[in-house]
Amino acid sequence: MTLCTEKAVSPTTGETTWLLVDEETYAPHLEAREFSLYLRGAGRSPQTQRAYIPRIGRFLNWCAERGTGWRTVRLGDMSLFKFHVERTPTQYGRLPSGKTVNATLTAVCEFLRFCAVQGHVDHEVAARLSEPRFLAHAPAGFDPGEGGQHLMVKARVLKAPEIERAPQTLTGVQTEQVIDSARTARDRLLLTVLVEGGLRIGEALGLRREDMHLLPDSTHLGCRTAGAHLHVRPRRDNVNGARAKAGRPRMVPLTPEVVHRYRDHLAEREQVVGSADCDYVFLNLVGVYAGRPLSYSNTKQVIERIGKRCGFTARPHMMRHTAATRWIRNGVAPDVVQALLGHASSASTAVYVHAQDEDLRAAVEAVESLASELLR
Repeated sequence: MTLCTEKAVSPTTGETTWLLVDEETYAPHLEAREFSLYLRGAGRSPQTQRAYIPRIGRFLNWCAERGTGWRTVRLGDMSLFKFHVERTPTQYGRLPSGKTVNATLTAVCEFLRFCAVQGHVDHEVAARLSEPRFLAHAPAGFDPGEGGQHLMVKARVLKAPEIERAPQTLTGVQTEQVIDSARTARDRLLLTVLVEGGLRIGEALGLRREDMHLLPDSTHLGCRTAGAHLHVRPRRDNVNGARAKAGRPRMVPLTPEVVHRYRDHLAEREQVVGSADCDYVFLNLVGVYAGRPLSYSNTKQVIERIGKRCGFTARPHMMRHTAATRWIRNGVAPDVVQALLGHASSASTAVYVHAQDEDLRAAVEAVESLASELLR
């Protein structure tokens, strides 16, 4: 039996569930179906389901091809699966990065742990996948407990080495090119919100008009925050599947540029049939879905097309990376950047505190220049 990934849409609620089904009979894999429903019930985003289920399907198909029982998989089997993932080229003809390999292992291990809790596999199967390790770098304010016993954590046994790279960002010139190349007021507003507010794409697509507080004083809206700003509010009923990661609300200040572009966008959307009944900020402007909320896949295509017109790569999350890197390099305190980005941990923000190539060269040249002056 070969499993493939299929999207199931509820005819009553419209909710999406990603399933593994038999290619011939379309019978769903029961344990994978339970796991997918668990992810949805636990509040994980549709994008997490969409990413996890194919990875689990790859593991189950690999086990079936080798005659390995996935319910009794051993650590040696998991090592062979790891080698298989590492040595299989991606659709672009390149070997996968360590981060990609680890993402696959994480999905599989989480699936097996879920199956152990549900009684589908023996607890020893899940126990083999992790081992106790000493927490060398505890976060600020961490309580190790009496005797420091809480410094021991469960870590995955199998892990591919990852090469740490600085997040991909746009230069100031490229940012201006991208925004100027947008052909609609909606796209210019979306790009400006992403670049200047540092929002995740799911947070931007989930914005409602009530979240946009653009007047100097918003007390009449029941909001005490002064100045133009928006509110990121976690919602699970977004019809486009947009989610605010981590489920925490936050406020993001906005520049006058965003206010002007929002005004232009409102004038543009008034011409769209059905827009008056849609409370989402970003919606489709043309086509059969005009007047309905913009989806993640459409947004990704729009931004990638704009990048191609400019002659370089542009993706939604690059805008967030650009905003965070710009804040850090302009001297904004890391804890402020953490709050703006909505990071739960300072470790997530630390990735932006990196030295770029020009910083390294400037440091070497500065020392060389000083040495030359001393020798004169």
